Amino acid sequence: MNMMSLKGFARAMRRRLRDEPHLRLAAARADAFLVSYPKSGRTWLRYLLSCYFAESAGLGFEPDLTSTFSVLPNFDRDPVRGIDAFVGRGEADLPLILVSHLPYRDRLFLDRPVLFLVRDPRDVIVSAYFHATRHKKSFAGDMAAFLDEPKYGLAALTRYLNGWAEGLAGRPHHLISYEHMLAEPGITVAGILCFLGVQPQPDILVRAIAAAQFDRMQDKERDGGIPGHDYDRNDDQSMRMRSGKAGSFAEWLSAEQADMVLTRCRAELSPRALRLLAATGVDL
Repeated sequence: MNMMSLKGFARAMRRRLRDEPHLRLAAARADAFLVSYPKSGRTWLRYLLSCYFAESAGLGFEPDLTSTFSVLPNFDRDPVRGIDAFVGRGEADLPLILVSHLPYRDRLFLDRPVLFLVRDPRDVIVSAYFHATRHKKSFAGDMAAFLDEPKYGLAALTRYLNGWAEGLAGRPHHLISYEHMLAEPGITVAGILCFLGVQPQPDILVRAIAAAQFDRMQDKERDGGIPGHDYDRNDDQSMRMRSGKAGSFAEWLSAEQADMVLTRCRAELSPRALRLLAATGVDL
């Protein structure tokens, strides 16, 4: 590890030690966590749920891609996107759903219920590649190199899923697949609401789904971007709202690479983690 990496690691550790007591207090108040590996469709699900809750709780606004964080905040201390941005501390009947990509740690997530979102790992890897190369510009190699990159590639995905598969065991949780959400958004969100103990209101749900249509969200992203991120919003492949499809990995992965993703998932994932991915409909 070079000197710059050591300094970055030290800063991250200091920040983690500073923030953890605050995060644990927030976790104790949470009604649930929404957890996923990055690029599994979280932006869409967060926005859809925030549209639903903004109307059902009478917040008086339709969320955009900034104010969505005030309804479903990140599980961190960012002032715009994190816990302090949450608007439901007053009389609004708004559940506190904390949203996280963090790996599983029992002392941090306590015993709170979890909404866990999964997606076909081939689509995840492709979306992660464009996020790293075009959105964050944190990786400069090709797809073959990305698949083997330990920080971003397949090893990171399987490690994350194995950790959370163990963490979900014995904990109240509700499994959501991106693929089912695309096919049946109303049924998917109604199931989430029921898990949270919220009676779905059909009219509000219909309007929330309409507000969260891919093209509408993409227009919002082009207009205002995502807070905390500086990227080229004229480049389709750099967008958070990049594709909005299931199975589009075939446009970017060779047949051999796509097969390799599944082969490594079979080899590296625990039986519990494989059962999580079964919800996507992928034959593992």
